[in-house]
Amino acid sequence: MNLKKQTIEDVNLRGKRVLIRADFNVPLDDALQITDDTRIRSTLPTINRAVDEGARVILCSHLGRPTGPSDLKFSLAPVAKRLQRLLGKDVAFAPDCIGSAAEALVARMKPGDVLLLENLRFHAGEENNDEAFSKSLAALTDVYINDAFGAAHRAHASIVGVPKFVPVSAAGYLLKKEIEYLEGAVANPMRPFVAILGGAKVSGKIGVIENLGKRVDKVIIGGGMAFTFIKAMGMEIGNSLVEDNMLDFARGIQEHAMSRGVKFYLPVDCVVAASREPGAETKLVPVQEIPKGWYGLDIGPASVKLFSEAVQNAKTILWNGPMGLFETDAFSRGTFSLAHAVSNAYALTIVGGGDTALAVHRAGESESMSFISTGGGAALELLEGKELPGLAALPAKDA
Repeated sequence: MNLKKQTIEDVNLRGKRVLIRADFNVPLDDALQITDDTRIRSTLPTINRAVDEGARVILCSHLGRPTGPSDLKFSLAPVAKRLQRLLGKDVAFAPDCIGSAAEALVARMKPGDVLLLENLRFHAGEENNDEAFSKSLAALTDVYINDAFGAAHRAHASIVGVPKFVPVSAAGYLLKKEIEYLEGAVANPMRPFVAILGGAKVSGKIGVIENLGKRVDKVIIGGGMAFTFIKAMGMEIGNSLVEDNMLDFARGIQEHAMSRGVKFYLPVDCVVAASREPGAETKLVPVQEIPKGWYGLDIGPASVKLFSEAVQNAKTILWNGPMGLFETDAFSRGTFSLAHAVSNAYALTIVGGGDTALAVHRAGESESMSFISTGGGAALELLEGKELPGLAALPAKDA
């Protein structure tokens, strides 16, 4: 599936000032060290293309949710340092993303230079999609490239405002790749097509369940959201996570899928704990025997076997949401075992960002997946069939 938007390959970058909206929203530890630089690495092809073309490369991004410009634990300075190492060249760092300091640094740039602007969210105008803020950013550049898939579902100034005030706009390599994989998998999948949906809540995945339910051959449900389906079947779920207002929806989805010949899988056993505290007593039970007052926090080995067999003959697997509270060792086995099963299937395997990407990474299976999305929320919206604001803001490719 080809992206129908203008991309970095369609525009002339030579000698131009090129503003690349990247997604450098990376995790930092207490010492402000980057703990995972996947998102930075993912934008390198776009940055390198602009450098090779002799552009003056200006990078901008948000990081976290700062309360204002003095919230320096959200400074992008550590990103500039890591970028310098990854690019093998100097990366200048601007103390602000707009205003005289940024303008002066841009004015001094030579072809091939790279400059990273300070956190966009230090200005309220970014999240408010303020026109004056958009114009100030646009004034720094001749060409705008959006390569921030992880933020493409936000109608923020650097995503939808800047393209209005720049003569040339296009998608970067990462944005293009994300859209083509995720839209392509859903629009025209190799079959059998299996969707694995997990995570905490059914309500957060309603659109995805409805959109994918029409297109898949098998649906596997795990994680906290499985208990809403299990309760909808009339079973005791103890103190497990449940959305009582979603019981009818869950029942309807299951019946609808089965009436169309879609195979629908739910856990058959689970790991339960007396409380959610670390070190609490745990036991393994069939889903029909969850004790009153206990919490279901992972799928059990029989569910792992059932789900693993269900993905074995798949040709396309789309996975969004872990199978349990995988961050805690005692409840990680279900998610990690499924990651191994998915990686062993001879299939196009697409992992939908966020927690699922982290889980696959911890299971040591990142390298075995065909594609891991860098954006959780954006991936979800795309899988719901929605148009992303960041994509809508870019011009169509010339026919």
